[in-house]
Amino acid sequence: MNNLIANFPYNGIVTVNRIILKPEYTVDDLQERVAELCENVKTYHSESGFIGGFVALNSGLISNEGSTTGQAVESDLKGKEALIVTFWSSFEDHERSHRSDTFQPLFKQVLELCENGNEEIAYEMLWSGKAYDPQQAQAAREAKEKYAS
Repeated sequence: MNNLIANFPYNGIVTVNRIILKPEYTVDDLQERVAELCENVKTYHSESGFIGGFVALNSGLISNEGSTTGQAVESDLKGKEALIVTFWSSFEDHERSHRSDTFQPLFKQVLELCENGNEEIAYEMLWSGKAYDPQQAQAAREAKEKYAS
């Protein structure tokens, strides 16, 4: 269950921030401010609950194969929407990190970029995993063929 994010506990918390950039800001502005914020979290909270994270930018691509809301076209939020996803030992550890004196000024700088304000939602991890290597994939296919009903 937890082999995608190393050292992520089975009862860990995933937080997701959705940012939509104000028109006067660029992705470079976002990257700079989020990099400072992430460096702060890694420096001050790696020993108090922070496991890892990533930031992803909306590429504009919409999957026709994975969408059920009609024929997909390009997303209007291409290059304007980003997700900040972090992994924590507990929700309490996450909340404590956000109350720190070093975090708050950097967090406010990121919020200045946001057209949509901010709502950070915490999720309980139900499953994570990484792809099989070629040998594992072959063994999985063979087992399916042999045992699947």
